[in-house]
Amino acid sequence: MNLDLEYLAELLEPHRDAARAPVREFDLGGRFFAFNTRPALMGVINLSPDSWYRESVCLSCEAAVRRGRVLAAQGADLVDVGAESTLAQAARADDARQTARLLPVVRALREAGLLVSVETYQPAVARACLEAGANVLNLTGSEGSAEMYRMVADHGAGVIICYVQGAHVRDVADFDFGADPVALMEGYFGREVERAAGQGVQRILLDPGLGFYYRNLQDSAVRVRHQMRVFLNTFRLRRLGCPICHALPHAFEYFREEVRCAEPFFAVLAALGGTSLLRTHEVARTRAVLDTLTAF
Repeated sequence: MNLDLEYLAELLEPHRDAARAPVREFDLGGRFFAFNTRPALMGVINLSPDSWYRESVCLSCEAAVRRGRVLAAQGADLVDVGAESTLAQAARADDARQTARLLPVVRALREAGLLVSVETYQPAVARACLEAGANVLNLTGSEGSAEMYRMVADHGAGVIICYVQGAHVRDVADFDFGADPVALMEGYFGREVERAAGQGVQRILLDPGLGFYYRNLQDSAVRVRHQMRVFLNTFRLRRLGCPICHALPHAFEYFREEVRCAEPFFAVLAALGGTSLLRTHEVARTRAVLDTLTAF
């Protein structure tokens, strides 16, 4: 099957209602996000030395704030900070280590006037970071979600609900595609949105979790094919009324020495699929792609 106009037309036809569905727009930290008219960008700051995207790794608070300022100048609307790599072979970081890495950076970025998302699946880490001023919890786990949502609501923050087939991002095995992976996601997200709203959360985004390291997606052709299909089918999730967040992948096996161009390429597919927030290491390149698409 080729990615061409015929494929796109066939994809759209049975789901036109979803393509036209508006998503909720809201403010984060006093900044309004008009998700229906302008996709937003989330830059990445990795505090773990195991993260393979070396440009995003910051091993001191000063380096993290410096990168945060650069990302904002390049067009990032907020920055996402994580203290444990999602790579399967990366070292695990317990609550104490994650908190020690994250808290000074969250506080410093907020003092610098930047909106901050924190990526974690640990309740104690989430609570500490929200108390330190984090605007968004990027929730990369599925266990104990009700407790997490209560924390988010108590702090008036937002949450990114990630689709994880496992307890959390570091505890996944084979990906179950089912007959239709996006339908599986829609069912899961529907239940979690209801649970989050029941706990008082008002700012909810949904992330299909394309950057997670399932064992049967290690083959590059299988993984990239899956990622491309989900990107283009993302608009179907708009039926749930929540903006969609995507972490843009790398496809190193295809892009090789041009790997820094991979995320901007996937940004095109994400934008065509109706993505509202794009998580990227390459803010400047991705912003240029989105601005060019809007010129059409």
